[in-house]
Amino acid sequence: MIQFPKSADKAAIKDGVVRAGSTDLTERRHLGLADGPLIDLRDVADLDRIEWNAGGAKIGARVTLAKLAADEKIRAGYRGFAAAAGELATPQIRAVATLGGSLLQRSRCWYYRSPDAQCLKSGGERCLARGGDHLYHACFDLGPCVAVHPSTLGMALMTYDAQVSITGAASRSVEALLGDGADPRRENTLESGAIVTAITLPPPEAGERSAYFRATSRVRAEWPLVEALARIIVDDDGRITSAAIAVGGVAPVPLRRAAVEAALVGKLAKQSVYEAAARNVADGASPLPMTGYKVDLLPATVLEALERAHETAGT
Repeated sequence: MIQFPKSADKAAIKDGVVRAGSTDLTERRHLGLADGPLIDLRDVADLDRIEWNAGGAKIGARVTLAKLAADEKIRAGYRGFAAAAGELATPQIRAVATLGGSLLQRSRCWYYRSPDAQCLKSGGERCLARGGDHLYHACFDLGPCVAVHPSTLGMALMTYDAQVSITGAASRSVEALLGDGADPRRENTLESGAIVTAITLPPPEAGERSAYFRATSRVRAEWPLVEALARIIVDDDGRITSAAIAVGGVAPVPLRRAAVEAALVGKLAKQSVYEAAARNVADGASPLPMTGYKVDLLPATVLEALERAHETAGT
């Protein structure tokens, strides 16, 4: 039975399975990985709107990725975020997938998705990828599960210090929503019965430049091997006053790279500075036998994002 509540309060049903675009949920229900009352957010007011005020942009959880990528004000104020929304998945997926669904999607690890396997995420006792095929898994080994976090938009929003509005539980930052990856059975900290209703981005800053870049394989181009979003603030003298660098496809959660940020702040915005900073991105990496190539890809990916961000000056 499908329920169509009219408000977020009525949608916040404990043990309910929430449906928005349903690009991930449909597959998981087919595989027996999601059950319980189906709560469709179609009729909940305002979840598909983008609102602007002095505090920045408030984006409803049901806004599609295609709408995010095409919105002129989002593209102007949050260029890297809009680019991330426009480059992930495929055009067909972006037309129906939502912001909230992108943040809360489950792991794409083939062991978790296999009906013939039981890994940590599907109720088993061990991470099957560790001793199996982990070609697209973590190169930062942070916990029992080595599947990488699937949310490109989660990674992007971390660089903007975005806040998540939630009905049925406390609101929190995107970073707090995604957690630290320590619990191998979860990709986020959202409580049962709670509903993500919106994401708020702070106002764009003067001198802000940002860009997104992903490295993919032709075989699996829908998902990045590694990805990065670079966001820097440059003053009138050409000096970087603030930097936020995040990477995805490398760990159970998206990662901010403090060493790269520290190497940028206070320096002139120029090629040699970007190159030196990007070399720090893989500090602390602990690749698995099959994921060492990701460590090699990361510096070039971050450097490309920084170079693209630099080119957005004055546009």
